[in-house]
Amino acid sequence: MKETYTIGIDLGGTFVKVGLIGNGLIIDCSVFESNMHNGLEANLPDLKSTILDIIDRNNVLVNELTGISLAFPGIVDATNSKVLSTNEKYDDACRLNLEAWCEINFGVPFYIDNDARLATIGEWKYGGAKGLNNVVMMTLGTGIGTSVILDGRVMYGEHFQAGSLGGHFVVDYKGRKCSCGNIGCVEAHASSFFLQRIIEESDSLSAAFKAESKEYTFEKLFCLSKENEEAQSLINECLNVWAAAIVTYIHAYDPQIVIVGGGIMKSEDLILPFLRRYVDENAWCPTQKVEIVASELGDNAAVLAAEYCLINKIRKSESAKI
Repeated sequence: MKETYTIGIDLGGTFVKVGLIGNGLIIDCSVFESNMHNGLEANLPDLKSTILDIIDRNNVLVNELTGISLAFPGIVDATNSKVLSTNEKYDDACRLNLEAWCEINFGVPFYIDNDARLATIGEWKYGGAKGLNNVVMMTLGTGIGTSVILDGRVMYGEHFQAGSLGGHFVVDYKGRKCSCGNIGCVEAHASSFFLQRIIEESDSLSAAFKAESKEYTFEKLFCLSKENEEAQSLINECLNVWAAAIVTYIHAYDPQIVIVGGGIMKSEDLILPFLRRYVDENAWCPTQKVEIVASELGDNAAVLAAEYCLINKIRKSESAKI
């Protein structure tokens, strides 16, 4: 069988990951800092050079690529390869013609979709949800992402946002204003993007703890929580928000499994037991409990999805011509 190659890009809030995929496996990958606030256009030269470097060191020619896939943290029209809406992440993306950029620089097919949706597809086809037909994935990172496989099909909806706005489900209608404009979103109450504000606006944390707000990450807080009551209190609040969101996803989508991924899941040994216990106690599941698991593919999930999505896009395009 002839080796096929695909480039998968995961455009994260902190880092950009570029992977070379061959027959369902990551052959090689590179990572660089995203400079998210400078916009996507500012990152395109680094993306181009990284792609060229990774195929060159693996003796792959550009014309041997099946295509290039980009996982984007926003609402994406996957049919027309266009970013529809951003939320303080790469805010110039809506005006960019990324398909044209790919054609001009590489001359190969291009695919783009929401990052959580691609991570879910990766888990569905190659990871922890392989063989299942009803899947919800939640990613805990810079923001909170979600995606849904329902009855064996990826959910898109009328405006390409079905299943992907779980980070903006309301958990406190009197709560903090989110960057999306809504009030009390999951993301506004328990994400890295809002962590400094969460700490500074808390009524239960001391002035001394708040003074260090810029220094805290979830990784540091989980470590500190083992010996510091204030850190433990803050972590418990976020765990409750994530768990309450998962109960809502279960009630909304009726999945067989909920996969939890993202950078914050480096502390999965503390997160998963809490989520499972909360869901077991609060989710309405009269016939069968929903399994809550950590991502099997980790931060490779959205990159690995590239091969499946591009092959699927090419097949659909060829069928349309017949």
